[in-house]
Amino acid sequence: MSRAVPALAVAALLSNALCYGLSWWPFKQLQALGLHPLWATVLVDALVLAGILLFQPRVLGRLLRNRALWPLLIAAGCTNVGFNWAVTIGDVVRVVLLFYLMPLWAALLAWPLLGEKPTLRSVGCMLLALAGVVLVLKTPETPWPWPQDMADALALGGGFSFALTNVLLRRLRDSDALSITATMLLGGALLCALTAWAGMQQGLVPGLPEPGVHWVLLALGLALMIGVGNVTLQYGAARLPARTTALVMLCEVVFASVSAIALGAGVLTERVAVGGALICTAALLSALSSGAQAEHTGPPSATETP
Repeated sequence: MSRAVPALAVAALLSNALCYGLSWWPFKQLQALGLHPLWATVLVDALVLAGILLFQPRVLGRLLRNRALWPLLIAAGCTNVGFNWAVTIGDVVRVVLLFYLMPLWAALLAWPLLGEKPTLRSVGCMLLALAGVVLVLKTPETPWPWPQDMADALALGGGFSFALTNVLLRRLRDSDALSITATMLLGGALLCALTAWAGMQQGLVPGLPEPGVHWVLLALGLALMIGVGNVTLQYGAARLPARTTALVMLCEVVFASVSAIALGAGVLTERVAVGGALICTAALLSALSSGAQAEHTGPPSATETP
């Protein structure tokens, strides 16, 4: 393999991390224009899925017949509900850090679902992540480190679903990437639609606004961003070792946090900075460990991203 191919593959993964790391901004803008992030996710995921089905219409049939994909559909849908809603109503830096508690949730889920008993390394990653979340959640006004608002709860729930998604992806390693991508998109559209409908009954979520040029164009742009993110991920992950893929994808945390601070959507306090450093360190060690393991078991799934 020439040097140009790995460089292009890394650039593709960085593009994916940038797309998802900056996705909070259009969601916030759509919220300001009257389109709730849940409805925005329904429209965006449905548009990207329609694009896939336009070229590969048989994918939907494979998805519906393969019941092994259905748990992934639910997990991916809950991930979208948690993260996309949280980043529009909470501090983006705080939300992203709480969402990326991958080492903690993944280690707990891998034991019952994959039969992987926690190792000394995974326990260490769990403790680091726990220490980080305690620092992020604890504020001077509260005696205990506990979710402060709905955004915290959504971020934690979305992060748990994200970890479950990745564990399920490891079980579905032999499935074709396009079916998995379609499953995750369909899950996002369905679960967000159901949650939005339930939220409307409780007065938490407004209905769809009247069609407007500004929000329609922005939603189309977001759909294009998500589509590009999926294409670049599949290109990069198929050409790089799993260890490299996992490490590059962590750049999403950096892109999201830096952009949020720069645009005034997040505040980096000393406590959050230290807690975030612990969480990111745990994620880095976990990525190195899981990446090394995946290189011995086969190529990574091409959809391991939020």
